Amino acid sequence: MSIANISPLVCMVDKLALHAPISVEDRVSLLELPYASRFFEAGSYLLRDGDTPDHCGMLVSGLAFRHKISVEGLRQIVSIHIPGEIYDLQQLHLATADNNVQALTRCEVVTIPHKALRRLAAERPSVAHALIVTTIVELSMSREWLLGIGRRDARTRLAHLLCEFAFRLDKHGLPPGQAYELPMTQEQLADTLGLTAVHVNRILKGLVNDGLIAHSKRGVTIPDWEVLVAEGGFNSRYLHMNPSDATVRPPDHA
Repeated sequence: MSIANISPLVCMVDKLALHAPISVEDRVSLLELPYASRFFEAGSYLLRDGDTPDHCGMLVSGLAFRHKISVEGLRQIVSIHIPGEIYDLQQLHLATADNNVQALTRCEVVTIPHKALRRLAAERPSVAHALIVTTIVELSMSREWLLGIGRRDARTRLAHLLCEFAFRLDKHGLPPGQAYELPMTQEQLADTLGLTAVHVNRILKGLVNDGLIAHSKRGVTIPDWEVLVAEGGFNSRYLHMNPSDATVRPPDHA
């Protein structure tokens, strides 16, 4: 059995390849990285504000969310992470975490030592490029979320978020419009969108009543993708899920 068939790092490599070119040699080198696996139950912390980890964590299965807490104890969810994503890549360069990451569902996580990842990035500039591009894409997504909270009305904000989830999961193998798991409570959606849970409940009911989505306790179906895209003003450009979008090409190997 080949390493590609047994390594949980495969989904990480596939995710990196959505944002930057990954050669066969790069793939083999990434799959040879040392790692340890662990399971976390929903609600468990994968990373805490103030931690100084010596490894990066990648989701193999499940969903996780990143959040910040205000001095008043109010929570703002600033990103959602899906399988294949390294949820603390910035800790490769920043010693102390400035945010929290929690498991939204039961998660399998693999951890990769910083030393091994830094060594590989130094030896293979194209891998370093892919890691940098991934970090920049996270910044692009943060800008889009900031725009949503600051300038979109509540209904557009939620429609846009549902489109984003569907598009990201599409690249993970699920076509837009198909039912997808969204195991977020209305309180968690409210903390993501900068709204109250009551307001989220009202908007969800409105989208359902207008036929834009079908919503159950843990899932969402989008009957007409183009209609919801128009409702949310969604443009996937900020997700940069095409390696050819990168304007700076990775350096050639020495």
